[in-house]
Amino acid sequence: MTAMDSASQSDSNPAKGTKFRLAYIDWMRGLACVLMFQTHCYDSWLGGTARRSRFFMYSQLGGTFPAPLFLFLAGISFALVTEKLQRKNLSPGQIAASTIRRGAEIFGFGLLFRLQEYVISFGWAPKSDLFRVDILNSIGVSMMLMGLMCWAVLSLCGAAAPAPKEPSHTTNAGHFHTMLALSAAGSALVISLLTPPLWTTWRPDWLPWPIESYINGVHNLGTPQPWLFPIFPWAGFAFAGLAAGFILQSGWARARQATVFLGAGVAGLFLIELSRWFDRLPQKLYSVYDYWHTSPQFFLIRIGMLLVILTGSYAWCRWGAATWGFSPLIQLGQASLLVYWVHIEFVYGRVSILPKHAQTITGATLGLIIIFLAMVLLAYIRTHFRGWIDASRVNVPAKAST
Repeated sequence: MTAMDSASQSDSNPAKGTKFRLAYIDWMRGLACVLMFQTHCYDSWLGGTARRSRFFMYSQLGGTFPAPLFLFLAGISFALVTEKLQRKNLSPGQIAASTIRRGAEIFGFGLLFRLQEYVISFGWAPKSDLFRVDILNSIGVSMMLMGLMCWAVLSLCGAAAPAPKEPSHTTNAGHFHTMLALSAAGSALVISLLTPPLWTTWRPDWLPWPIESYINGVHNLGTPQPWLFPIFPWAGFAFAGLAAGFILQSGWARARQATVFLGAGVAGLFLIELSRWFDRLPQKLYSVYDYWHTSPQFFLIRIGMLLVILTGSYAWCRWGAATWGFSPLIQLGQASLLVYWVHIEFVYGRVSILPKHAQTITGATLGLIIIFLAMVLLAYIRTHFRGWIDASRVNVPAKAST
């Protein structure tokens, strides 16, 4: 979500006439924001029979997409930033220092967000909420892990000294892209395969629960909680995005973008069917099998869906109406951290704009529309505020001279 909003913000703003090839990142991030809004709004406000309706069930099903989307896009943006730093002739150590520091900042924002929530809810929120592993914490930790992986791969591949600035289509740069993409994909696979035992038979319950919670989301409740965002399996989505990002940044992929994105969609459909086939096999790899929370099969099907969404987003931004003018989704995607932070208070917090668990579907939908419009406005102000200030500084001397 937050990962590197700036990595694509300046490159994907259609109002500035820039390249559409990165607009899909902000559009997808904005889509994740909208799915997040509807999930949170209906969960917080629906009451009575509406909470038992099929509508609410599908709303919550849609809520399974935002977190994987945010993490997947964090990985793609991380690949873009890493390549940009390589082009500046930085060493692997310098690249790692920059990217890991950014991950630490996001992790710090996650801790600050938890502190804010505790202070606002002081008196009834338990102190254990300060140590909850939320999505911002997961993104920050994932970014630091990706920084370590990229440092190791670039160092081992002979990039210990700054490489000359060379186009991405050269053999050396292509070799780095390949190794980084394979390493990221391998890391995602390992995380997925280790998740079931780390939640069950291999639980590191000898660790203090605030630390173990980053591994399996145990919190202080004795068993892993599916509503938290530990490294296993959630960091796997970031590494999958990192692999996709390095592939998309390769010279070969840039020369045939439409074909590559179409191929990503086809690969996504294949992974979905492969996941279903694996799930139907009578043999089970794990003694404890939980398809919906820890299984590699469910991880695989969600990666497939992310690739299909990636293809659709690219197509909509290139051939559709996404970049014809003002795009609310792109606007939201460029300020996703801010709108995430703020909307929580107006949906779940003490300043909720509607009474909680007391609304009909119609009432909650009206509230959702208000939240959506308010967050688009907030994102617009956030992304244009600096320009307004700079313009005002330019205009003041001009008026004084007249």
